Amino acid sequence: MFEIIIRFLLGGAVVSLFAAVGQMCEPKTLAGVFAAAPSVALGTLTLAYLESGGGYVATEGRSMIIGAVALALYSASCVTASKKSGLPVWLGAAASWLIWFAAAFGIWHLGVATGIVQ
Repeated sequence: MFEIIIRFLLGGAVVSLFAAVGQMCEPKTLAGVFAAAPSVALGTLTLAYLESGGGYVATEGRSMIIGAVALALYSASCVTASKKSGLPVWLGAAASWLIWFAAAFGIWHLGVATGIVQ
């Protein structure tokens, strides 16, 4: 029960902070990006640190970075695919999943090969 209360308080505080930062940015559509993902990640990493220590959090943080890079590539692919006339948007987005998958596992594999990811 204590963990749920901490998640609630920490998550609420961080979401509010990132939402305020997002409101100061232009365009206003970025407010949702600043309010959602970073606050969830920070709350999760904080609780993971309290439960499992710094080594575990470092691994999780690197995994989040890999996921973010793969998501950025997926998003760029979706934008490119949606500009193609004659290609349904849903098909372009579905095909872009292959790019996300390849990027995430490719970067992870590269990290394992170089010793950056354990």
